[in-house]
Amino acid sequence: MSPTTEPPSAGPAGADRPALRADCGSCFGLCCVALPFAASADFAIGKDAGEPCRHLRSDFRCGIHARLRERGFSGCTVYDCFGAGQKVSQLTFEGRDWRRHPETAAEMFAVFPVVRHLHELLWYLTEALTLPAARPVHGALRQALHETERLTLGSAAELRELDLAAHRDQVNQLLLRTSDLVRARIPGRKKNRRGADLIGADLRGADLRGANLRGARLIAAGLERADLTSADLIGADLRDADLSGADLRGAVFLTQAQLNAARGDAATRLPPALTRPVHW
Repeated sequence: MSPTTEPPSAGPAGADRPALRADCGSCFGLCCVALPFAASADFAIGKDAGEPCRHLRSDFRCGIHARLRERGFSGCTVYDCFGAGQKVSQLTFEGRDWRRHPETAAEMFAVFPVVRHLHELLWYLTEALTLPAARPVHGALRQALHETERLTLGSAAELRELDLAAHRDQVNQLLLRTSDLVRARIPGRKKNRRGADLIGADLRGADLRGANLRGARLIAAGLERADLTSADLIGADLRDADLSGADLRGAVFLTQAQLNAARGDAATRLPPALTRPVHW
């Protein structure tokens, strides 16, 4: 997607977003090196930022990819770079990998999280432009998308100097407006549980249509058969939440990583841009 490319229009076809999906075969294993993780229920071992995971092979592929969950690396199975890995590897650093060109390593590992955050914003902005209810702000959303894409095309030095927090705040104002417009179409009073502590909450069969669940902690929550139609789920922590039979159609700003961290079943209804996790 170049700065002059028109964002996709409404509907499932516009939700494909291939440039915002990870292509691990075109990446230098950046998430396995650049990011730190601590030994926990999500990771069998810990490592520092810039230290390659012991399971990263010389061809930048994971040596236990097919057995990550059984080997204690469920955190790896839910991570999503939104396509930032291949952009940094093949565009920002022009295909020069950190093993054959170790002088690039420190800068590459610093730039990767920045581009990852920008790509996540691109995901949300692209989704917002598929929503008919957000039409009043489509012009501003399109400008923000083009500007965000332009930033991802900057040099490594420019990316390192970027005031990411300021740009994210500007985009977030548009995403908040988008959320308000979408949720306003749901009749009646909507629940506002933004940032709420709902860890382990029993929400089975709950009517959460149009709810504001931004940043809500829904870890291990029981959401079986809950109706989350048009609910705003940006930043909601769905780790181990049970979404069996839940209706997530039209949920706003839901990501594949959130689904991958949750539990569900064949009856869980999903937005068209997302896929049913293989472990459900």
